Amino acid sequence: MIQKQVLPLLSTDILTKRNGLPEKPKSIEIAGKYVRLAPLVIERDAKSLFEVSNGSLITTNERSINTFDADELIWRYMFDGPFKTIADFKASLQPYVNATNGLCFCVYDKVSEMPVGVANFMNNSPIHLKIELGGIWYSPIAQRTQVNTEATYMMLKHCFDLGYRRLEWKCDARNERSRKAALRMGFKFEGIQESHMIMKDRNRDTAWYRILEAEWMDVKNKLELLLYK
Repeated sequence: MIQKQVLPLLSTDILTKRNGLPEKPKSIEIAGKYVRLAPLVIERDAKSLFEVSNGSLITTNERSINTFDADELIWRYMFDGPFKTIADFKASLQPYVNATNGLCFCVYDKVSEMPVGVANFMNNSPIHLKIELGGIWYSPIAQRTQVNTEATYMMLKHCFDLGYRRLEWKCDARNERSRKAALRMGFKFEGIQESHMIMKDRNRDTAWYRILEAEWMDVKNKLELLLYK
């Protein structure tokens, strides 16, 4: 006779947290040492974001980036882009801002207060205490700086502090930069979902990564060493 396996019930504390988290993540602003994340407002942020992501020359007091291939450095593995007009760019942002189960952030460089990228809480599932970090891109003016690491750290910390048990990161399996970034920031590789999507009329296999609640303190300590040592 095969004995039926009965899993133990989760604690009341864990189960109660599901009821206190909205499907649309609460609109918040998060500030760190290097970056500030604010809910994206298209009329306020789109023009500046378009200017740092369309391949044009970018100059700040700290850095200067010559004209660049926007497809190669930003948009190749994203759902949209590159964009020829500001109108097309604004239209691409609207679904992220309107998402009923997501929150779209504009990422600002803390020193210059320049918008340098976008990051999202996506596919929020409070009933299962899991959420995804996605739709993330940064201008070359912010690439190879602490911006992505700190923005990710702050988003992770915020969610685990709220009681989430699982944080997810997904990307095109061909996107080596995103895959390396996920591992560098403490996500664990779970596998590749083949033929997961059709994106820009091409097949997309998706690489899945995650951090679990039990892993968070170790990841948190390593990220804080990377950022603030």
